Amino acid sequence: MPLEPVSHAFLAQLAAAGGPAAHESTPAIARMSGPVLAGLSGRGPEVGAVRNHRLDGKGGRFRIRVLEPEGVPQAIIVYFHGGGWVLGDIDLQYDHVGRRLANMTRSTVVLVNYRKAPEHPFPTALEDSWTGLEWVAGHAAELAPEGVPLIVAGDSAGGNISAVMTLWARDKAGPKIDYQILVYPVTDCDLNTDSCLAPENQLMLSRDTMVWFWDHYLADEEARTHPDASPLRAASHAWLPPALVYVAQYDPLHDEGVAYAKALRDAGVRVTLAEAEGQMHAYFQMANILPGQDEGMKVVADHINRFVASFAKEGARHA
Repeated sequence: MPLEPVSHAFLAQLAAAGGPAAHESTPAIARMSGPVLAGLSGRGPEVGAVRNHRLDGKGGRFRIRVLEPEGVPQAIIVYFHGGGWVLGDIDLQYDHVGRRLANMTRSTVVLVNYRKAPEHPFPTALEDSWTGLEWVAGHAAELAPEGVPLIVAGDSAGGNISAVMTLWARDKAGPKIDYQILVYPVTDCDLNTDSCLAPENQLMLSRDTMVWFWDHYLADEEARTHPDASPLRAASHAWLPPALVYVAQYDPLHDEGVAYAKALRDAGVRVTLAEAEGQMHAYFQMANILPGQDEGMKVVADHINRFVASFAKEGARHA
């Protein structure tokens, strides 16, 4: 399937505007695109309640945002946003993503605004995310009824963080994560996969941009092979929570997402691999910009709702 027409037109508009690609600029300049894209997306839908908190990380503080749905929450979702560990913010497009996710799944969504590289390189994003996850587990009774599932989710670099959080939770014996949603995740430091090299995939995200992201996040190329950076390289993927791995057709990260789904499945983890046909990397955050965002949200929400329903039935059988 060819790249969907609206995405093609959007890329043409970006090219006509003449701004530099992220890898040709500084992090500060690249971050200036965030408010512009958020303005195109507009404000997200209303939710039942919004609460903001500041948490203490190692060497500094960071924010989380709790988005509660109307009615009784059926799950808790901890969402880690994308942006190559350098870009992204819970105040901009990801507030919109979180609000839609809360409403579409009737879940409490907690957005984690982990600190960014290069000011805060690896492993700060992971340490902040772990602190956020532990906070959620410790305050679960305030966020949803007892016994609802705890889900981690994220896109791109946030998918990387989500995957690492499941490994840490398994190896540290908690918090117990019941399900994981990985949207076009970074799972490996290999920048020479077929999808990473494919000319047709050099769009919103390119191989050059991934080089730029990795150089800011973790400059030591040998250290990138550690499972905390490249979860595909974990010694074992057994006993991880069931997963949805959702890749985009036109994406440098396509193949590593597929490889991660295979690694989970080979380890006995129940996993669904889905592909967003005709979509490019970053579409999932493009609310009211790219039509694929609506379909992507629906796919993720449907999988969450089906998992929550089966989780509740399983709990009822053991009650």
